[in-house]
Amino acid sequence: MSAPAARPGRAAAPGRLADLPVLLVAVVWGSSYLAAQGVTTTDTVLAVLVLRFAVALPVLVVAGRRGLRALSAVQLRGAALLGLVLAGIFLLETYGLVRTSATNAGLIISLTMVFTPLAESRVRRTRLPGSFLAAAALSVAGVVLLTQGAGFTTPSGGDLLMLGAAVARTVHVLAMARMESVRGADALSLTTVQLGSAVVVFALLVAVPGTGASPWAAASAFDGGDWLGLVYLAVFCTLFAFFVQMWAVRRTSPSRVSLLLGTEPVWAAAVGIALAGDRPGWPGYVGAVLVLAGTAWGRSVADRERRAPVPPAQTTRTPRRQTPDTSGTPGR
Repeated sequence: MSAPAARPGRAAAPGRLADLPVLLVAVVWGSSYLAAQGVTTTDTVLAVLVLRFAVALPVLVVAGRRGLRALSAVQLRGAALLGLVLAGIFLLETYGLVRTSATNAGLIISLTMVFTPLAESRVRRTRLPGSFLAAAALSVAGVVLLTQGAGFTTPSGGDLLMLGAAVARTVHVLAMARMESVRGADALSLTTVQLGSAVVVFALLVAVPGTGASPWAAASAFDGGDWLGLVYLAVFCTLFAFFVQMWAVRRTSPSRVSLLLGTEPVWAAAVGIALAGDRPGWPGYVGAVLVLAGTAWGRSVADRERRAPVPPAQTTRTPRRQTPDTSGTPGR
């Protein structure tokens, strides 16, 4: 006896089941800004970065050892170069975090979702629709309001560093999509080499006199709460987030995963307001709404452009490359 009503539900179940862990990753990433603030000071930025990835990296190496052995010398060099960019992202983000609020940090970094299509259009010399430019302008206006708090002042140094991190993330995403040297590389192996390269950069910088406390000094000064925060960043914000993305993309679609991860700034704002006591004032609340609306609008426009059919006159040309997806970026 057939059961036609049950089969569609069963077919759709894997996608729905994958949504909850991915949404949890967005929540974890949203909370990562406050967690990083809790264990990091201006004197321990480099030390915390070394310690965080020293915990995560061995797990990635063991899990992806076969893929790592399969990487060619060209792929290794390409991944290592991407790791230098990734190191810059983490440096900008972490130094920015200790100088601004968790709410501002999460919302400003979300501008990557707008910057990426803008940058790619410049690289490809294509024109974005007016609706996307309007969405980008809306997001930028939101950031201006967000950084003002209770009144109009000069944006803080932390806000500007987070803006720089959003630009650096755009460069990283475009490079991952366009670098021929890393084409075909396993995602886990690619991430492992990038993080390894970034850790080398952090270790070299922390060895320079005057750059802050050493990892050993920072670790010895940690209390139980600090260690919990560090483990949270390493295990949940890095390892858990990466493996859930890999698992979910194989069971649903990159677009669906990216859409759910796009809720990260909402959770960053919610955590900052609820747990850290962030009070952005009415300009900040309006700005937060504008940032979220602008990034969501811009993302939907970019997605429609990607799905649009290629005109018949262009079918003999090289197929256009899709706008890179930020969902594969290593954990916050």
